Amino acid sequence: MDLHRHRNSTVCSSLRSRVVRLCAIVFLLVPFCQAAGGAAEHDRPNILWITSEDNGISWVSCYGGTNAHTPAIDQLAQEGFRYTHCFDNAAVCAPTRSCWITGMYGISNGTQPMRSRNAIPHDKIPYYPDLLRAAGYHTSNPGKTDYNIGGREDKDCWDYKGGKGQSIYGWRYRKPGQPFFAVVNITDSHESRAHGDVENPPKDPAKMKLFSYHPDLPVIRKNYAKYAAAVENMDRKVKETLDALKQDGLYDDTIIIYNSDHGGVMARSKRFLYSSGIHCPLVVRIPEKLKHLYPADAPGTTVDRIVSFVDMPKTWLSLAGAEIPATFQGTIFLGDNQEAAPQYHLGFRERADERLDHVRLIRDERFAYHKNYMPYAPAGQHLAYIWKAPLTPAWEQHHREGKTNEITGRFFRPRVSEEFYDNATDFDNVHNLIDDPEQQDKIAELKAELRRRQLELFDSGLLPEKMRERRAAANGLTIYEMVRNQELYPLETYLDAADLALARDNGNLETFANRMSDEDEGMRWWAVVGLHLLGDDAARASATLEQALEDESHEVRMMAAWTLVKLGETDDALACLDKLLFQDESKRSNTTMLHNVLDWMGEPALPLVKKYIDQQGNRDGQYGIGILGRIAQLNGW
Repeated sequence: MDLHRHRNSTVCSSLRSRVVRLCAIVFLLVPFCQAAGGAAEHDRPNILWITSEDNGISWVSCYGGTNAHTPAIDQLAQEGFRYTHCFDNAAVCAPTRSCWITGMYGISNGTQPMRSRNAIPHDKIPYYPDLLRAAGYHTSNPGKTDYNIGGREDKDCWDYKGGKGQSIYGWRYRKPGQPFFAVVNITDSHESRAHGDVENPPKDPAKMKLFSYHPDLPVIRKNYAKYAAAVENMDRKVKETLDALKQDGLYDDTIIIYNSDHGGVMARSKRFLYSSGIHCPLVVRIPEKLKHLYPADAPGTTVDRIVSFVDMPKTWLSLAGAEIPATFQGTIFLGDNQEAAPQYHLGFRERADERLDHVRLIRDERFAYHKNYMPYAPAGQHLAYIWKAPLTPAWEQHHREGKTNEITGRFFRPRVSEEFYDNATDFDNVHNLIDDPEQQDKIAELKAELRRRQLELFDSGLLPEKMRERRAAANGLTIYEMVRNQELYPLETYLDAADLALARDNGNLETFANRMSDEDEGMRWWAVVGLHLLGDDAARASATLEQALEDESHEVRMMAAWTLVKLGETDDALACLDKLLFQDESKRSNTTMLHNVLDWMGEPALPLVKKYIDQQGNRDGQYGIGILGRIAQLNGW
């Protein structure tokens, strides 16, 4: 028995020694593992990102909205932190989601036009879920992706992609104890919920608060009421998602983020860079055990720093302790690695579905500067999907009948080159202060910052969409790569040329005329835009414009033809457009732009449009009636 006890004692002593040595090794390795993997397993928070579609802050009651009641989001704000200055960069879904998945501005990698799906160099630009997976997270997104990027399947970057009959709560498919990053996208507030019959809406139209740019018409009030009910359905889905998290015992182990994917949804909000299109709700709830991550002293308070959507993926990676590559262009706004708040927010708008546009926005917490690179196109040009909501055709008809005023009618008129708004006193952005003497210092500040950011980000929008695609393809490059080659894309020169064109100064006519023979079609483009914006003063360059009807660039031809038509010199101009519309099948042709130009031209283009409708018989577009079909409809053809 004594020998047995002695042997047991010896074995126990040996085991204790080994355990002590093993613990020491583990203790030494923990800091290394944290550095290599980002954070120790038990320190890595679960993250639930709830997104809703198309509702700006005006539709959320904790932001002061009165049309819809959103108790679930309001309660989340009471338990968490409500951000007061959160802005989307793109104002429409696909370019926004491109920004989210790459952590890059769409203008920086060529993904800003709606549903363009331009390729990017995927070996250089990772998606943020790739990096979360590498850090050990289970990632899930069973809903909307719509990343607007070619060369990779949208769902490829997610662990759990969903499927018929499977749960939308992707965290339920992770390994036991594995930290998760889950996206739940709620579609109940999508623009489509404002389409169709608006009679007998679930809410009282008389109680709806209208944006000041909408005329107070019964159908408009009913459309508001129908959509407000859709927002309340969305809020109920937010509650269901939070309840599911609680049922799974994860509510107090998970950082919860809620925000909309952009503003909206009534016409002049979604797709546009005005406040109703980009100012979004953002609410973050952080469990008490992670209170060191609080962005303010206590839950239930507001956070006033600017948050741009481009900041979000970088912030999610930081919270997870994942690698953050140099390609990510945002600012970390939450957590231990929080960075200084940015002073400005940058927004961009280009083609949305069948309609061309080109706008840049720079703003701070209060003031916003808009630069319209296509001011000849009215903001309210017919776009089939927007016109599916009864509000929009009713508003347009009200305008056609001459019943709108300076504020309610401006949406349908051509624009000025620059706009400037005080969002503290004019959230609806209807009082353009660009010529206010008291605001010139702030305007100059914002204009300088916009140019700095455009250069820093390699803004790819200074060439028309098809022109930049041609140039990139001709050089075997993605747009991302092409715009970073100064010989192929001299951005600073293009910015100067655009500024000259938008100034509408007839003292620049000779410069524009000379540049119409520049070997760079981009410079010829801005020259012809400059001539067009001079109006009747461009008559002295008629001979140059006539020569431009044979330009190698179809974009230059179209704009030269339209300018000549405005000057009353129609024969050769209409013949050029006729050839582009019916004869030219080359890869350089640009049908979308041509149809836009014919619509912008108005009455002089009607014979061409009727000829097209009579020959083609096709009035359809992507989401309804096409541009030329719409012209035929208005003229009873």
